[in-house]
Amino acid sequence: MRIGILSYRSLHRQAAKEELEMQKIARLKGHTCRIYRATRFQMVYDQKSPWLLYNGKKFPHCDVIITRPSVLNNVNLQVSLIEQMEMAGLLLFNRCESILNTKNKIKTMQILNHYGIPIPKTVVVRRKDDLTQAVKLLGGFPVIVKQPTGSFGTGVTIVESMRALKSMLLWDKPMYLLQQYVKHSKGKDIRIFVVNGKVVGTMMRAAKRGEFRSNIELGGKGKPVKITEEESSIALRSVQALDLNYGGVDLMRGKKGPLVLEVNSNPGFKELEKATGINIAESVVDYAIEYAQRHKHHTV
Repeated sequence: MRIGILSYRSLHRQAAKEELEMQKIARLKGHTCRIYRATRFQMVYDQKSPWLLYNGKKFPHCDVIITRPSVLNNVNLQVSLIEQMEMAGLLLFNRCESILNTKNKIKTMQILNHYGIPIPKTVVVRRKDDLTQAVKLLGGFPVIVKQPTGSFGTGVTIVESMRALKSMLLWDKPMYLLQQYVKHSKGKDIRIFVVNGKVVGTMMRAAKRGEFRSNIELGGKGKPVKITEEESSIALRSVQALDLNYGGVDLMRGKKGPLVLEVNSNPGFKELEKATGINIAESVVDYAIEYAQRHKHHTV
């Protein structure tokens, strides 16, 4: 098969380790695999030319493209390339709408809540006048403040008082998410990696001293963890609700049960592989190939 990996890394940086590992595994399995850099694409609209050019030439056909949209800013604009690929009939392992829903934290919470998946109590605010009521709805301070977009823990803050809350919100964003602080978690959460409706790897992430966010990029450490049937079910339902082919579910053990903090459509997995010894890259590649084979069978 011809497999593409769509990388959003800037051109002055090497492709991500996860992307390089997936490429290596695909080639070892006898497939053609290439990493395509998003910046090198051109989208053409004249009803005659190819819709997609890569380095100035017609983009070659791929049986499946594994999307890795590591974008934080101008998400809708950046992901328009993925939408263009869909419109051109290319098979994507994580599609455009699913990616956009996970990149928007408000949309993620809307969908999870709609399907009855447990999440921390969340209030979206657009005005300073609503802060007092929002904090009251959350049960008081401390509260977690999140910007609607962001990854690796960026745009996430813990706030201890109304004075601090009012001083930090500059209202340069259209809205903020205020979330209940789950004290019982003690700076730990669980990353559950799901591919094609199956849990393929899990780890506990613990925040470094003096930090409440457990993200690996912020110094958090991962170690193997055994999850419960309930936690597995919640992770699978979360990925299904967001219609992802693969995803990383960040889950916190609250006093009354598991709560989903976030779902990621391009989760990193190097620390997960290091902590567990599980070859996550192979799982993604294998299921992407299986997905492409099923698609071919249904369209023949």
